[in-house]
Amino acid sequence: MKKTKISAIICAAGSGKRAGFDKNKLLAPLYGAPALYYTLKAFAINEIDEVIVAAAKKDFKEISALCAPFGYSVVRGGETRTQSVKLALESVTGDVVLIHDGARPFVSKQIISNCIESVKKFGSGVCAVKATDTVVNVGYGEICDRPDRDGVYLVQTPQGFLTEDIKNAYALAGNKVYTDDSAVYGEFIGNPRISEGDPTNIKLTYKSDFSRGIPAVPAAGGTVGFGVDAHAFGEGKRVTLGGVKIPCDRGLIAHSDGDVIAHAVTDALLSAAGLDDIGHYFPDTDEKFKDADSILLLKQALKAVNAKGFKVGNISVSVQAEKPKLSPFIDAMKENLSAACLTKPENIAIAAGTCEGLGFVGEGLGICAYCIIQLTNI
Repeated sequence: MKKTKISAIICAAGSGKRAGFDKNKLLAPLYGAPALYYTLKAFAINEIDEVIVAAAKKDFKEISALCAPFGYSVVRGGETRTQSVKLALESVTGDVVLIHDGARPFVSKQIISNCIESVKKFGSGVCAVKATDTVVNVGYGEICDRPDRDGVYLVQTPQGFLTEDIKNAYALAGNKVYTDDSAVYGEFIGNPRISEGDPTNIKLTYKSDFSRGIPAVPAAGGTVGFGVDAHAFGEGKRVTLGGVKIPCDRGLIAHSDGDVIAHAVTDALLSAAGLDDIGHYFPDTDEKFKDADSILLLKQALKAVNAKGFKVGNISVSVQAEKPKLSPFIDAMKENLSAACLTKPENIAIAAGTCEGLGFVGEGLGICAYCIIQLTNI
């Protein structure tokens, strides 16, 4: 008997405007790695035979670098999610296709399996969970109806279909925009079947969903801030860390020089002073920051912090990288950070380590840095 080939489409071509980032939210750090990494990893299971990732033009290079170790295909997405799925479907070769939002990195193997089994049995499988709160319809700011909660579900992804059916549905949809794939299927093919989801399969929508940093907390005579940054490896022969150019067999993909240490320090600095994050002041959409020296950006951030009445007390950095070897360069990094932050080198600690082969860094996909800064009153 012929094995059913299972394909998956991961939608990663969005902009993440609601999250408040100045870049695709899926490339923002989540627990020390780009959020998209966890979604990609979730589909690296035996049940899935083929994965196609839809990426926007501006993110294509970085997302391709993240996908390369998994052997996933990357295609250009469209202006809307509907267009991206339609374009990705052209590359699907499986009998069944699951369509998943890149912004749902917590999807489990069980959820994926539930979806596949539903498609095999019923022709479709739309991941969903029952509503547990009271549901109401609102008009002009007033509650006007209370639907029966027992029949209300919250739709998630993945959403699975027989490939031929969903391709036909999208072909018939023309240029109409839909919020999800079940709506396209429902309009042109039939009522889609629900498969069991999970409340933990949340979608990263707002910046708070990322738990990117720790809010500033009081310290003796000042405040404390936390920052983190991560970049994926791409083309190049060196990396820049703490302002030091270090030989390496790969470079880091970034709009600026990709200095994750300087970026983490900058975010911690701004956080401690109660200011906006690094992307607000130095957006990667601004060409004047293309290939920018991140140490110079750190110096600019310090001016904003000084204007709030703070100066740098202590800096603690932890950088994780499988490559290159960093210990010979740490003293030079401390000197650069000392000059940029106007504090003594002895007030700066930099610890470098690996992840023992675990996770985004451990698999040699990139480098991550964390920083805690104490500010004192001027």
